[in-house]
Parts: sequence; C-alpha cells; structure tokens
Amino acid sequence: MTQIINIAAYKFVGLADLEQRKTEMMAQAQALALKGTILLTPEGINLFLAGQRAETEGFLAWLRQDNAFADLEAKYSVSEDVPFKKLLVKIKEEIIRMNHPTIRPEAGRAPAVDAHTAARWIAEGKDDAGRPVVLLDTRNDFEVEAGTFKGAINWRLSKFTEFPQALLEHKDEFAGKTVISFCTGGIRCEKAAIFMADAGVENVYQLDGGILKYFEQTGGVGYEGNCFVFDERRSLDATLSPQPV
Repeated sequence: MTQIINIAAYKFVGLADLEQRKTEMMAQAQALALKGTILLTPEGINLFLAGQRAETEGFLAWLRQDNAFADLEAKYSVSEDVPFKKLLVKIKEEIIRMNHPTIRPEAGRAPAVDAHTAARWIAEGKDDAGRPVVLLDTRNDFEVEAGTFKGAINWRLSKFTEFPQALLEHKDEFAGKTVISFCTGGIRCEKAAIFMADAGVENVYQLDGGILKYFEQTGGVGYEGNCFVFDERRSLDATLSPQPV
C-alpha cells in the first residue's frame, strides 16, 4: 500500500509580493498533485500538504530555492489517504491571529527548547539551572481535550486572541519558574513566548516544533492522549498515527 506523506512547516519571515508568491505556489503544488493549505502572510508562511513522498519532497526542494525559505524545516507523518479535499493557497494578515502587532517573530525568534531537552526537563521536573519547570498549553480548549502534557496549565482559551489577557492575569504565578509554552506545530507557542517575555515573564521557552516534532523525536514522553490536528485525520497519537477523536 502506498503511503501518503503529510508535511507541516512554518517560518516567520518578512514576506512581500504575496500575490505573486500565491500564484507560483499554487501552480507548483498543483503540478505535483498535492492537497492541503498554504497560508501566506507578511509575517511568514504556514503550510500543511499531503501527497506522494517524491512530490512532497519535490515541493519542499522547490520552495527552499527561495532564500526566504532556504532553512525551512518540515515535520512529517504518514496516512493511508490524503486528509485534505482540495488545495488552497490563502493570503492573510497573520499566520495565527493574536491582535498584537508589536509581537513580530520574523524580527527574532523566541528562545526555544528542543524536544530531547524538554523531555529531560519534564522527567526531572526542573531545568538545568534547577528551576521548577511548568508547561503552558497555548491551544484552544477543544484541542486540549484530545490530549496534553501531564500537569500542563490550560487556561481554557476559546481562541488565541484571548491568550494575552490570560497571561497578564496569571503571569505572577510563573515567578522563579521556567515556562515551556507549547502548541501543535510551534506557531502559537512562539508568539506566546515572545509576548510572555515582553510582559516580564523570565525564563520562558517555546517547545521547538511543537507537539508534532516532540512526538517525532521523543515518542511523546510525559504527554497524555493524542494531538488534535486541523485536517481529516482529526487526531494523532504519539507515533503520529491517526486516531479517532
């Protein structure tokens, strides 16, 4: 049976000529018979695409010829079928809406902790400096219901634009601790970590690559349940296999 390769990738980088990029990316993805969504914004790109392995790799190779995406990293999973009905290329103002234009990840990334280091800190309950580690889920509540890290903080957000106010109400609780913000693929937790640092929270990191990369590299140490995804698979377990919600 032929496996379908699913790729997820994002990068915060200042982009211009969005209409031209949209036209070119649509043509290239169509030529390779890929389905999914590509989101283009002035602050960067976010994509979820599925197809045969050679075609998905071909699209990434083509995309990386653009200097803006030369170091674009992708996360991979497999499925029996393509979990998208069609191909969409959209232009929006933000990759993920936060309504805080001063938060500009394309101008400089938030400090990140890699999956293996995060797994060690989670297991030990402290970082390398001995500070207690807390995990902050930046996703919406319905996503958290599918699964999250054991003991993670969940502010029961209904949308990401609620995150800044929730942080301001709770930031004093993080004094003396190291915070790892996490999300599905890295976008929300990157914006969240920058906002938290700007708001005066010390020792805050984003989980590099989000839950999906954590699953890929660690097998999901310390995570309970599945990870909700926004395609027809609906939910992935720690082996990145589709599971019913």
